[in-house]
Order: sequence, then C-alpha cells, then structure tokens
Amino acid sequence: MKMSKCKNFLFFLLAAVTLAACTKQNNKMVNDKMVNEKMELSFSAEQAAWMSVIACDEAKGDLVALESAIHNGLEAELTVSQIKEALSQLYAYTGFPRSLNALGVLQRVIGDRQAKGVKVILGEDASPLSEEYDALKEGTRVQTQLVGRAFEYEFAPATDYYLKAHLFGDIFARDNLTYADRELVTVSALSGLEGVEPQLKAHIAGARNMGVSEEQLQGIVVALAANGLLNEAGRLAGLLQTEWPQGKSNDAYAQYFTGQSYLQPYLGGVANVTFEPCCRNNWHVHHGAVQVLVCVSGKGWYQEWNKPAVPLTPGTVIAIPEGVKHWHGAAADSWMQHLAIHTHEQPGATNEWLEPVSVTQYNSLGE
Repeated sequence: MKMSKCKNFLFFLLAAVTLAACTKQNNKMVNDKMVNEKMELSFSAEQAAWMSVIACDEAKGDLVALESAIHNGLEAELTVSQIKEALSQLYAYTGFPRSLNALGVLQRVIGDRQAKGVKVILGEDASPLSEEYDALKEGTRVQTQLVGRAFEYEFAPATDYYLKAHLFGDIFARDNLTYADRELVTVSALSGLEGVEPQLKAHIAGARNMGVSEEQLQGIVVALAANGLLNEAGRLAGLLQTEWPQGKSNDAYAQYFTGQSYLQPYLGGVANVTFEPCCRNNWHVHHGAVQVLVCVSGKGWYQEWNKPAVPLTPGTVIAIPEGVKHWHGAAADSWMQHLAIHTHEQPGATNEWLEPVSVTQYNSLGE
C-alpha cells in the first residue's frame, strides 16, 4: 500500500515537472514568436515610404509638407494609430515642440477628412501592459538588441535610465508599431536633422539589428528623394554604405553612353543609374526641367561645360540647372551609382544629347 502511494506521488511529481517544462517551452515559443514579429516591418512598401516622409518632415518642422505627407499616408492606408504612435515616439529624438506640432497637424487632417467623408482607418491602440511589467529590465533587453551589445552610459546615469526604462522600455513596449517600424521612423527623422550624423549612423546599425533590410533602408532614401527631401536623402545615402541593385542593362540609352550602364527604376520617377568604371554619358542638356543627382555608392564625376569636374561620392547631391550643358559618370577606378530625379518639370520637357566626352577630356580629370 505504501509502495503504491509512493508510485502515485512520483507519477504526479513527474507529471507536474513535465507540465512545467512544457509550459515554459510553450511560453518561450510564444515569446520568441512575438519578438520575431516585432523584427519585421508592418508597413507595405508604399506605407513605409510615406511613413519615412512623415517622420522626416516632422523632424524638419515643415508642417505644410507634413500635412500633405499625412494625407498621402492615410490614402496608403496607414492607420491613425500608426502615425500617431510614430509622431509621439519622435519627441525622444526631435523634441516635444515638434512632436506636439506634428500631432496637431495629424488631428487637423483627420478632422478635415472626416468632415469631407474621406476614409480614415483608426487602427488599434497599443495593448495595455501587465502589472508585472518591468520597464527597466525589458528596456535594457531591447536596447542591447538594438545596439548589438550591453550599453551603459556611465557619464550620465540619469540619461542611461531614461533611455532604458522610458524610451526602450515604456515606448518600445507599445505594440502598435514593431521594433523595425520604430527604427525606420527614427532613421527617417534623423536624416532630416543636421549635425546628428553619429546618432543617425548608430540607428542605421540599430535598424539592421531590429530587422530592417538593406532594401528597406534604401527605400527611405528613394522616398525622401522622390518627395523633394534631397539633402536629407543624400545625408542618409552617405552613411548607408550598402550595395544598391544594379538593375538591367541600359540598352535604350546605350547610344548616349561611353561604356556600360544599368538602370533600376523606382516609383515616384526616381531611377538608380549604375556606371561601370570609366563609363560616362555624353554631354547633354535638360530643357524644361531640373535634374537632381544623389550619389549612393562608388566614386564618379559631374562636370558642367567650361567648369572643373566635381567629384561624386556617396551622399553628394547635385542640382543641375535647366539648360546647362553637362555630363556625369564613374571614376576610372570605381563603379558609381546615383539616383536621378527630375524636378520643376514643365510640359514638353526634353533631353538634348550631344557629343561624347572625349578620352582626352576624361583622362584629364583631377589634373
């Protein structure tokens, strides 16, 4: 009888241990799934583009441009919850005044659209946190994941606490944006600010650590350039140091190039042109439009007629005035890629292709 009771006890003990282990494993699987979901953008490509522009306009304090970007973001079916969350988070990076101004613009846009019967998707607010939630502990984990290592700001312990417990603890815990979403927003906003390149560079790395792909980072550059945020696009492109897609052979314009070039079109009238070493286009003139070049990788040259050549390196932005004879291409020892955008385009705008850049002219560069 005693042996039977002992067996029963051992059976129930083993069952309890097994159940606890299974519960722990299941909890780990659920937690891992939740973390993995936070490491992906919740936006479509179009939504990501408009969220990038919204964040950059907020950082610049350009409320007129921001209003237009919010309208376009809502048309792309970004939710009010997503935009509100992004603008609220940005107080930590751009300050309360700009964040509050931007939220005011969002509120006005929503009111205008609702008054006109235009569709607005409210979306879900962030889920409430449990009473056991430890902001400092969770924020330390998130910050470590973002930075790639444990980080202690010993010079300013109070700031270290605010970063861990509030920014990465309280704010990043709100689940109406993923970690990847939040870093896309942060990178886009910091691209709009002068003098914060160290923080922008750090958050580029953080975005990668939080699941933002190279293509998605490049998408920020394209979105900013396509919406007239050219210097901001160049600032980000200069720090990305990533490989851009080569695209297809530029056969349609091959007659106007010396050497091989490739073309990768994007939405918004932006094209990425890739030049092999020594490749350059002919002298040409844009009539009825301003062309803007944003160098995104490699080394190259831009030259206007009767003027010295200007080096092209990642981040260089060149605005080519209408009617100016010029050419652009790769350096002799490097591939080069630039985005090309046309602005101030008038009806009937054309390109006038002229003579090739001679070998003598090209070889004299840098002398």
